[in-house]
Amino acid sequence: MSSQTSRESGYLIGPGHSLRSITETITGIVLGRTPRGWFVGAAIGFGLLMLFLYSVAVLFAKGTGIWGINVPVGWGFAIVNLVWWIGIGHAGTLISAILLLFRQEWRTSINRFAEAMTLFAVACASLFPILHLGRPWLAYWLFPYPNTFGLWPQFRSPLVWDAFAIGSYATVSLLFWFVGLIPDLAAMRDRAGNRLLRFIYGVLALGWRGAADHWQRYDTAYLLLAALATPLVISVHSVVSMDFAIGVLPGWHSTVFPPYFVAGAIFSGFAMVVTLLVPLRAIYHLEDFITPRHLDNMAKVMLATGLLVAYGYLTEGFTAWYSGNPAERFWLFNRSFGPFAWAFWALMLCNILVPQTLWLARVRTSPLLLFVVAIVVNVGMWLERFVIIVVSLSRDFLPSAWGSYAPTGWDWGLLLGTVGLFITLIFLFVRVLPMISIFEMRHLLDETQRHGGMTVADETRQVSESLAGHKQVVTDSGATAGLLYGLMAEFEGADQLLAQARRAYAAGYRKLAAYSPFPIADLPAALGLRKSRLPWLVLFSGIAGGAAGFGMQYYAAVIAYPLNIGGRPLNSWPAFVIVTFELTILAAAGAAVLGMLLRNGLPQPYHAVFNAPGFERASQDRFFLCIETADPTFDFNKTQAFLRTLDPIAVEAVEK
Repeated sequence: MSSQTSRESGYLIGPGHSLRSITETITGIVLGRTPRGWFVGAAIGFGLLMLFLYSVAVLFAKGTGIWGINVPVGWGFAIVNLVWWIGIGHAGTLISAILLLFRQEWRTSINRFAEAMTLFAVACASLFPILHLGRPWLAYWLFPYPNTFGLWPQFRSPLVWDAFAIGSYATVSLLFWFVGLIPDLAAMRDRAGNRLLRFIYGVLALGWRGAADHWQRYDTAYLLLAALATPLVISVHSVVSMDFAIGVLPGWHSTVFPPYFVAGAIFSGFAMVVTLLVPLRAIYHLEDFITPRHLDNMAKVMLATGLLVAYGYLTEGFTAWYSGNPAERFWLFNRSFGPFAWAFWALMLCNILVPQTLWLARVRTSPLLLFVVAIVVNVGMWLERFVIIVVSLSRDFLPSAWGSYAPTGWDWGLLLGTVGLFITLIFLFVRVLPMISIFEMRHLLDETQRHGGMTVADETRQVSESLAGHKQVVTDSGATAGLLYGLMAEFEGADQLLAQARRAYAAGYRKLAAYSPFPIADLPAALGLRKSRLPWLVLFSGIAGGAAGFGMQYYAAVIAYPLNIGGRPLNSWPAFVIVTFELTILAAAGAAVLGMLLRNGLPQPYHAVFNAPGFERASQDRFFLCIETADPTFDFNKTQAFLRTLDPIAVEAVEK
């Protein structure tokens, strides 16, 4: 890292970068030589993954008796790990969705990696309910479908709410992640030297070409997904907390659990982002992209959420004491001084005392110190889940029902094994897909240059050198008679493309298309494009999804399989709200993505503009304006002359 970058911790991107260097650096992580550190990390993850597979094989062969669970501690490491992994998965959606809505530009370097981390954490979490069943081959009984058993999921149960919440969260996070990847997959396609890789990335990119109308709908869909994911990220861990809050058990039955769990999830999620990013930053020398400012901001979020978690601990203790309930007061004493007191005081050390070091700027901006704090927080948040689940179950209202709990080697094997699965997936992701959002980094650089916030050294010189000797070329009109799609002008900057698109529209051309490596805010209006109707599709799809979700529950509970559960009414609509909400978000998010793709005509493996010489740079660092032959005012010679007056780098005829 340069000394200037070291001094200027406020940078979001190091000096000396251009659009081309950003693309080359980030794609080079995948397409370039693999560093030795990657092999070390992948080997550690793969070794632990083998431990996981062996532990699961033994579990399937012998059953859950190999674990330490018993009566009364029927929930052991499996559920502790479930809640821990779900919490870790919160940081990705928070960084991508909530910070996007608040226009926090510092998210740009870390959001792609955090989104991937979310998916892998949720994948690890999703394994434990299945493994905890004891008979995982019957897991399909959880799905709502008419069957000969006369059984449907019990929609009044928070465990069923969990299934819908986690499933919806995983699906929406996957959609959000993939939509963000599409423009970068096009860049990978256009830079891959290997023919097979170019084909694979091309298929995944769905024919993306960076057209202005594509970017307009893309931005709309991306913003809608962020708006939909924001309440979802808050709801999913709130729903997980209801597994405990709805249970009548000392230490569980508390209304503070939903906000307290959400704060803890963000706390542990950011800690895991730091834990993984700091080593990868060093392995791939990404100090110019993940700067001290990013570390500082993530540390501040950890500090803020850590204080909220500490407040939750105090609220729990005060409520137990102030309630006057002997069982609740005993719960407080048992956690603090009972047989598991070591876990309670260890989590207080990890989650309250150690994070206070983040008040110091030196700790927040030191990769090594911040990494150590993040590791401690991850351990502390796991201990918190252990204390909530195991300690509360071991001693309830009746002393005659008390019991102890001790994890076995197979419990530890599954915990460490899922850590291995997580690490393996992370390292594979880094190796095959861009871990930093390329198009958003380009956009950030353009905005920074435009507002003069950071001087990008040598940008003008690099552009001039790359254009040296490049002549304006126009394909002969006779050679392309009947095969001509249009004329394409190439420009070097976003401002130039925007200005010349306005000139072309003012000159009477209407069949215009502009192509850029990142979205340009005013370009759709300059081309005369109408606003997208995608929000209306999302609204109606969400309403339909919610109605279908409630209708499914009403059918199961009232019409087809009416069961008297504790004297509750058959139409227990308050209990049906959660599944209804999750399916509303799921349907709306699906409509946003599907609508964007269909309206953009994607996937589209072939388009005429791909024939234009040099067009592969539209996904990297060049800007193009095309006037199509379908335009009523198109005349080859006149249109060619007009485009040359726009001062382009080159003008090319594009064949169909």
